[in-house]
Amino acid sequence: MKVCPKCGSQMNDTDLFCQTCGMSFGGGAPHENPQQPNGGQQNNWQQPNNWQQPAYHFDPYDHTAEFDVKDISDNKVIAMLCYLLGAAGVIIALLGSQSSPYAGFHVRQSLKFTVVDILLGIISAVLFWTFLIPVACGICYAVLFVVRIICFFSICKGQAKEPPIIRSLGFLR
Repeated sequence: MKVCPKCGSQMNDTDLFCQTCGMSFGGGAPHENPQQPNGGQQNNWQQPNNWQQPAYHFDPYDHTAEFDVKDISDNKVIAMLCYLLGAAGVIIALLGSQSSPYAGFHVRQSLKFTVVDILLGIISAVLFWTFLIPVACGICYAVLFVVRIICFFSICKGQAKEPPIIRSLGFLR
């Protein structure tokens, strides 16, 4: 897989043009769409000269490009189990795909969730008498549940992104 330097779209190694922005990689002119939506007639409008493609923003927490597409498609379901089943999903993922870098990435991210869950449990158990701390820990559990769901849908799209909130905890790096 290669990445278009103009818009950042992923594309096949054999593509001569970017399907998103039309940038040429074979030295030819930018790709024009042969199918015109108005039956072959020319459009009556022109693109403004100052129009530019939106800038591609590099996401340092997105590691999708580091993994092979076949590895992602073969181990997507196992990676989903990490977030759906918690520690049991991590064990299943470790047993099910030991040699998959993609599943290994999601196992590591899910283990971070498990560590935070255990820490929240310890804090709420030790300070149960304060009432406020267990309520705050419960809210944190709810937020982490939402972040797990976000990670699940990220896997559904074939992405490998570090989970929000969890990635900002310095002691888990």
